[in-house]
Amino acid sequence: MSDSLINTHRDGACLTVVVNRPAKANSLTSGMLNALRDIFCAAAEDEELRALILTGAGDRVFCAGADLNTLYDETGGPDPWTEMAEALHAVPVLTLAAINGPCMGGGLTLALGCDVRICVPEARFAYPVLKNNVLPGQYDMDRLQALVGPGRAATILLGGETVSASDAVAWGLADRMVNRGALEDTCLALCETAMAADGAHLKTLKSMLGRVV
Repeated sequence: MSDSLINTHRDGACLTVVVNRPAKANSLTSGMLNALRDIFCAAAEDEELRALILTGAGDRVFCAGADLNTLYDETGGPDPWTEMAEALHAVPVLTLAAINGPCMGGGLTLALGCDVRICVPEARFAYPVLKNNVLPGQYDMDRLQALVGPGRAATILLGGETVSASDAVAWGLADRMVNRGALEDTCLALCETAMAADGAHLKTLKSMLGRVV
């Protein structure tokens, strides 16, 4: 399925979701957030699905976060970022972020919402919420601290530090770094066991992992 800015590709029990706005650094508008929410909600109800891979189009950036031109457009109503993030967290099967470039701001929301994060050496990570005068979701705060510790979380959130791919792996923010040419195959290989598993067993294991942020 393709809706231009968010594309999906299904290969058996694995769904790949691609943020497809490379000319704008794969930045996310409210409409794109709503499309992602709907895809994740559908994935949660898909009895045949065993794994979901989330990545960005092109070879320049994973996701630059919110399109700042539309960041303050919302007036009232549900927050599309919260709805999208909650839908991603609720996907009951293995989720992987294939981080093929810089992962900034709301891009980190996507990455933190996945079970596993695989990055390329060119990736870097930042969450400039203080600079942009916005607040991250509480899940992002809790998840970031659980992965890297409170001091390193503070350097990212309060100090505005940009973290290299190698430091992200050392800190636990990313789980593995691979060359760009190996990114897709590495993610697919990590999905193989889940794709062959009994769905109920997989979902039970995921729910047990989910008890710890």
